[in-house]
Amino acid sequence: MKPLVLTPRGPFSLAASTRFLEGFAPSGYRGRDRDHLHLAFPVEGDWATAGVCVRERDGSVVATVYGDADAEAVRGQVARILSLDVDGTGFAAVGDRDPVVGRLQRRYPGLRPVCFWSAYEAAAWALLSHRVRMTQTAAMKQRIAERIGRIVDVHGDTVTAFPAPQQLRELTEAVVPGRKLGYLRQLTGAALDGRLDSARLRSLSRDEALSQLQQLPGIGPFSAELVLLRGAGDPDHFPTHERRLHHAMAELYGLSDPTSSQLTEIADGWRPYRTWASVLLRVSLEDTTQPAG
Repeated sequence: MKPLVLTPRGPFSLAASTRFLEGFAPSGYRGRDRDHLHLAFPVEGDWATAGVCVRERDGSVVATVYGDADAEAVRGQVARILSLDVDGTGFAAVGDRDPVVGRLQRRYPGLRPVCFWSAYEAAAWALLSHRVRMTQTAAMKQRIAERIGRIVDVHGDTVTAFPAPQQLRELTEAVVPGRKLGYLRQLTGAALDGRLDSARLRSLSRDEALSQLQQLPGIGPFSAELVLLRGAGDPDHFPTHERRLHHAMAELYGLSDPTSSQLTEIADGWRPYRTWASVLLRVSLEDTTQPAG
């Protein structure tokens, strides 16, 4: 259990990430101590399940791995989950240019997007959540994990992971309705043959990645953006199908019924961190409404 050390480039706060997860229904995270974070997930590639304890220490992020998963693969996945794989030194300049973003950066210091544990898990969430309330989807996802997911002991804390693709194939209609079950089974094939690999998706042009994701059964434009931005961790795309973000923009920028071109023009000022700024706006909105998603 040799600790892995990750060094953030630019401001980062693990406590801010933990607070975010506590309000992010898809994660199913139950807060323990905000000075460290416990995760369990199938590792992209061989899909072995890993448990991880993440702490912040002297400006670095230290991750201790539990289980038999490849440590370097875990390092990469933890970095992507916490957006530590992106150089954030230029994010403050976005706030200097845009007073709304600057105000939110001061309100949520060190907050970066916290991603789904994998693009595969993000896609599974998208399928489960179709036409269902977020709280119901979270409960269904938790039932799936409890039925067929692996349990990892993270220094005395038992953490249940969402099942790896090969395990998800064991799912029955007793947990998930028939049509969604069929979609999930097809999703497992895409995960096992590498089509949902986060690094692969990030290596494609955004248009190509979104197009390929929409070829998966049950994945439309909104879900494709979710998988790419919050699953694979693309840091710089403006979600054109996320209505709650657009509502937040209208509220915070004092716009009445803004057009898509107006919103796109505002978001262009957030480059190269359009996803990061979008998350700040969503968090601000959800703080006054319901848990972030």
